[in-house]
Amino acid sequence: MVVLPVPALTETAVRLVPANQFSIEQLTQAYNQTRVDYVVPMPMNAARLAEYVRTYDVDLSASVVAMDGNEMLGLAMLGVRPHAAWITRLGVLPAARRRHIGRALMEALLTISDERRLPLTLLEVIKNNVPAYNLFVQCGFQPKSEMLVLRRPPGPPAHVPEGDVELLEREGALALLSERSDFETWVTATDSLRNVDSLQALQVRLADGSRGWLVFQIQKLRLLPLLLTRFTLHTQAGEPRYVAEALLSFLYMLFPDLDTQVENVALNEPHLPAMLDLGFIEAFRRIEMYRVCPGL
Repeated sequence: MVVLPVPALTETAVRLVPANQFSIEQLTQAYNQTRVDYVVPMPMNAARLAEYVRTYDVDLSASVVAMDGNEMLGLAMLGVRPHAAWITRLGVLPAARRRHIGRALMEALLTISDERRLPLTLLEVIKNNVPAYNLFVQCGFQPKSEMLVLRRPPGPPAHVPEGDVELLEREGALALLSERSDFETWVTATDSLRNVDSLQALQVRLADGSRGWLVFQIQKLRLLPLLLTRFTLHTQAGEPRYVAEALLSFLYMLFPDLDTQVENVALNEPHLPAMLDLGFIEAFRRIEMYRVCPGL
């Protein structure tokens, strides 16, 4: 088993081990234990964590687990793409906190990112998670943007406008993403959406000539539709609020029984007013942070 250096720790019993030395089931169990008292717990099963790793280009050989003997104390994962890294799933079990393990996990991932000469390292933190935010600032991160995570309960739209609508499957949805001009984070980036198998899109042309599209995913549980998510809205012609209202109305006409969660919506997103009109509510906020690789 490979053991990484642990510069922030004074406890010699604690080792940092590459995450690819563990099964996805072991990583899932450890991750869920780190989240039992988290601001927003977000538990996962093994299948969902495996999908997360694939979707966000998480390199398990560059991710780390803190160990004390055979006990997993915490973990942190690193997404890696050609021009940036992304720190995610950082957590320490409640009983192991206040031992500088979180700082050691962070420093290990930053060392890996810097050794690979990746210009930027990014992460997201839930707003008002003060201990985590302060840790990230101490590690050299700066705030970049504030973002909304939105939810909408099931329900049909109040009305559906006149217009032509087309439902596209994955290849058509991916083709539309080449036109996007919205704010992207690691979670919402086209690089992430390309890794999603069940991507779809709606394309609409309204009576007044307004037109646009909505890319989305239907997440399933045991093959049954569960959740609408991964929204990307784009107005090709017309007023964004009007186009978005039409697209969302058509979507909920087709899928009135599904919950919706949309992540990392910019505060100045031009389609946000239509989302609020259609019954979206704010679940919580995230802050995206960045750190520039020293020497670049």
